Amino acid sequence: MPISPARIAAFDILLRLEREDSYASELLHSSHYAILSSADHGLTTELVMGVLRWRSLLDKQIAERSSQKIARLDLEVLIALRLAAYQLLFLNRVPERAAVHESVELVKRARKRSAVPFANAVLRKFAAVTRDRDHAATIANAKMSSELADYSAHPNWLVERWIQEFGFEAAKEVCAYDQRVPVTTISVSDPAIADELRRHKIQLSPGRLLASAYRVVSGDLASTRPFRDGQVVVQDEGSQLVSLLVGQGKNILDCCAAPGGKTRTLAERNPNASIVAMDLHPHRARLLRKLVVAPNVQVIAADVRHLPLNTLFDRVLADVPCSGTGTLARNPEIKWRLRLEDLADLQARQLAILQSAMQRVSSGGRLVYSTCSLEKEENSVVVEKAMSVDRSFRVLDCRAELERLRAQGELRWEHVDSLISGLYLRTIPGLHPCDGFFAAILEKI
Repeated sequence: MPISPARIAAFDILLRLEREDSYASELLHSSHYAILSSADHGLTTELVMGVLRWRSLLDKQIAERSSQKIARLDLEVLIALRLAAYQLLFLNRVPERAAVHESVELVKRARKRSAVPFANAVLRKFAAVTRDRDHAATIANAKMSSELADYSAHPNWLVERWIQEFGFEAAKEVCAYDQRVPVTTISVSDPAIADELRRHKIQLSPGRLLASAYRVVSGDLASTRPFRDGQVVVQDEGSQLVSLLVGQGKNILDCCAAPGGKTRTLAERNPNASIVAMDLHPHRARLLRKLVVAPNVQVIAADVRHLPLNTLFDRVLADVPCSGTGTLARNPEIKWRLRLEDLADLQARQLAILQSAMQRVSSGGRLVYSTCSLEKEENSVVVEKAMSVDRSFRVLDCRAELERLRAQGELRWEHVDSLISGLYLRTIPGLHPCDGFFAAILEKI
């Protein structure tokens, strides 16, 4: 029996993720896997994301059945075992025989034939495993940080930080959110486009945060004309909200713009403005240009820390590179790569970007600093450090902007207070219906 294309693709992607600094979502949507059928692509996505979400739990289950320590296993063998373990523990619709047989065949395909008897022996011990465990309930029953980290397959150091920052119950909500398949949310500026999507049998429900957002309940969004033509983009509601905080301007700078979702919103909301969207990497700038075709947007590849511009802007967005701990539901590989010591390096880069961006804000203009991180070192601490050096800015209360958006019908969320931490916007996965975002509004005095 040949190995299914879906399992081959999942194995290859997981192996590449271990060896390279790649992201699963990018690999899954790359042209290399476009040849997969819709069903195979769906299974590939399920396997890759499932293994990444539950990796530590899978490794624990494998270790309990293995005669060798996990650390001593060849990477190819371990990935094949993880794939089988995920299917046996989580996927009721996958026959046990197919999961075991094809994972053993993947070991052979990886030229690790000497490990075949070992892999068979380990996977046979999964035969009596119960697949109908309620993992959400297990997470909810955690009583201490180590249990929460174990049950939800998160690094303990990260869970402990969230408990300290948000409290134990909120940390549970974050961990539970990270382990669920996230809702696909789109930004739609014209209701007629939503109607066209419905004619293509895309079932939509209203966004929970924003009036311009829709949640995709069912249907193949990628096959529709509005999606192919760029009239619709997939964008988390929290990300869309950050874009709206920028407000209206005549000259707008988007400092770290790729992939372009926020730039697109800025262009739609400011059709008469002159917008400069930049990214450090030329290939990402090219992708940005494909997504954002508005004629009032100029795309350049440049480092915001060494801006090749003398122009001042009345609106600036600095959505900086960050750890991404607010997006673990979509990017679960991050939690296995990130180390505590990485935060200091990220903070230094973020501070440099923010301070450079501040130099490009005109008098009376505003700058929005944002991340998709839950870590204070990347959020409030960066803002405070920048403000301690440059006294020509003041931090505005995000509450006023959120109340404005609510009064205009843009913001649907009734509990505005829950979106505020001090003067800042902060969304928390699980407590809010979106990924975790932070934003600060700085005004040039």
